[in-house]
Amino acid sequence: MKIHLTFVSVLLLAFACQNSNTKHVVEEEVAETVVISHLPDTSYPSVAKYIKYRIDTLDTEKSGYIDDLSDQYADAPGYFTFRGAPDRSAPFKGRVTGRPSKVIVDWIFRTPYDTVKTYMGSWGGGTGWTGQPLYVNWPDSLVEKFRNSPSQLTEDFSNEEIMVASLARNVYFIDFQTGKASREPLSTMNPVKGTISLDPSLNGRLYVGHALPMSTIGALVLDLFKHETLNFFGRDPEAWRSWGAYDSSPVAVGDFMIRPGENGTIYKIERFADDFKIHSTLRYKDNGGAGGMESSMAVYRNYGYIGDNHGKILCVNLDNLKPVWVHDIHDDTDATPVVQEEDGVPMVYASCEVDKQGGYGYSNFTKLNGLNGEVVWCQSIPCRKRDWAGKVREGGMFSTPYIGRGDCDSLIFTNFCFPEDHPNVSEFVAMNRYTGEIMYKNTMDFYAWSSPVGFLNEDNELFIVTGDIIGNIYLIQGRTGEVIFKEHIGDNFESSPVVIDSSFVVGSRGTQIFKMHLE
Repeated sequence: MKIHLTFVSVLLLAFACQNSNTKHVVEEEVAETVVISHLPDTSYPSVAKYIKYRIDTLDTEKSGYIDDLSDQYADAPGYFTFRGAPDRSAPFKGRVTGRPSKVIVDWIFRTPYDTVKTYMGSWGGGTGWTGQPLYVNWPDSLVEKFRNSPSQLTEDFSNEEIMVASLARNVYFIDFQTGKASREPLSTMNPVKGTISLDPSLNGRLYVGHALPMSTIGALVLDLFKHETLNFFGRDPEAWRSWGAYDSSPVAVGDFMIRPGENGTIYKIERFADDFKIHSTLRYKDNGGAGGMESSMAVYRNYGYIGDNHGKILCVNLDNLKPVWVHDIHDDTDATPVVQEEDGVPMVYASCEVDKQGGYGYSNFTKLNGLNGEVVWCQSIPCRKRDWAGKVREGGMFSTPYIGRGDCDSLIFTNFCFPEDHPNVSEFVAMNRYTGEIMYKNTMDFYAWSSPVGFLNEDNELFIVTGDIIGNIYLIQGRTGEVIFKEHIGDNFESSPVVIDSSFVVGSRGTQIFKMHLE
């Protein structure tokens, strides 16, 4: 299957500028295509070693083959899913001038605080883990369409909009420039702590997953034009695990939306112009039963990568949902894997928590060959659990790693909770992504689940922003690890930020959503 790739046109046009006599030849060559091949439909012995699975095809009339392997988010006017791309690489275009010295709060949007008691306590408001906001810069044509539809817009609605789901049982819509509500909130019935996902086709569908039940638990699709719930999918009687939450952020691949569930099922959903339905499902289990998936799936071509709470990293052929390989990472894995191509081979970065290992164990930060699951390197970080506020908190990695850019393109950054060196806090760690060598570690004031994000200046110097669970924001020089700025700003930054130019938007637990910028 052939796809037009932008970089081919760019190279040909550059050649044309050097030699104007080639104009007609170049115009013909631009129409040429480059083949993006499907990765092989195979299954390695690790699949039979670790799991048993069942694939159910509900729509037998439509092939599940993914005709279009292009990244549908690459040209989207904003960031529509967790970490902004199918490979979860956070391709945010963070830019600053010179060397930033501080972080400034531009506005604060406040959600209600939900005091309803559940068997798991009160969940309040603001945002939880992973809780990344979405950013959209709507085309003028869609702004006009919204204005002529029952979309409950406020007078502050404009092209630039932030969308974020809250523990207060609503999705909130915020004008990016002013911080005021851009439309009325949409009810989600239950608290949401994961990252919502906007369909990149710009059809106005917003995919939302519940965190726990106050009413019937499940997954929703919201229609932003009609400002209502378009579809609700409750408990799945065929699921091999009974817990029906959906923290994972769905991702669009070809004509399908892939939605993993905490019920041990991966759903492949057909996306039509005016409808959608489940095409097929993958259900799997190991010796301990079905593993729920709280991480989001990372995608490279037709392969999807995801971790579960039984300590398995699973690679799935999205054409038919058949498992390709399984890696045992030895503990609950909530952090989302990240994929980066190296010499034509997808490399997968993932790590686990210290949960099922007991009070002490290892967060096994691992680089895997995405084609066959072979280990390239593994850095085992000793971590522990900790009692805090009457609850046991697991150690290890909850944040999604950030692959460096600019002068840090050989590095990968992440946060580890309760490491052996500093068992009451977290460490911000930079590693060489080719060798796994730890380049430096910074001790944070408390533990950190929020994912790091990056900003480049005109000299290609990278600056990292990350938060911790007691509300500190850190600004770090990527190459050296120097903490340039640290300040207590919010209540609890366990959510991950979205980056727009020199600004970022991030929610905290409590009631607050912040827009900040580097200065």
